[in-house]
Amino acid sequence: MATLAEYGPEVRAEVKQVREVVASLHEQLIKWNLVVWTAGNVSQRLRTADLMVIKPSGLRYEYLTPSSMVVCDLDGNVVDGAESPSSDTASHAYIYRHMPDVYGVVHTHSTYATAWAATGQNIPCGLTMMGDEFGGDVPVGPFRLIGSEAIGEGVVETLKQYPKSPAVLMQNHGPFTIGKDAEAAVKAAAMTEEVAHTMWAARQLGEIIPIPQEDIDKLNDRYQNVYGQH
Repeated sequence: MATLAEYGPEVRAEVKQVREVVASLHEQLIKWNLVVWTAGNVSQRLRTADLMVIKPSGLRYEYLTPSSMVVCDLDGNVVDGAESPSSDTASHAYIYRHMPDVYGVVHTHSTYATAWAATGQNIPCGLTMMGDEFGGDVPVGPFRLIGSEAIGEGVVETLKQYPKSPAVLMQNHGPFTIGKDAEAAVKAAAMTEEVAHTMWAARQLGEIIPIPQEDIDKLNDRYQNVYGQH
């Protein structure tokens, strides 16, 4: 099994930078109330090698540092780090192997998104911001047990059916989000919880008014290709 010392200086430099990014982004999970205690994880894939950096298992967020982040290969084997990697490492690795455009994966147990997951319901697309960010409903994925790549398989299977969505609500578990990097995946996690909360509130008031798919497609195209700085 390879160690980080066997990789060249370009890879080691990127590992250092990504460890800093991933450690910092875990603070955003706390900031946006997406996790409690030690739950949840962020990872980012390297661009210079088939490696990823992920949160260690079971460490409280205030103890996370760049050096505590664990480097693994895309089969989930530890390449560098003193701690054991997240229990979701195999699933993150599976997503990276099967979705080559994905460079960030996040898992949270945020309250409202996880409530939709517990009831096995998609979050219905009743907001323009959902058209923007998700291109439709936020889908529910299958029930899978923790500890193997089975959750990753469920995420990939579900996103094949919902190719515009960066989020899956794994049934009875919680949301997994993807992105072009870890920051994009964290943003998707925060947006997932926001729309989960709003659509739950809407359900208390009455029936949700669906947005026609044609309009959802227009919203998504504008947001993904026109909105923001380019």
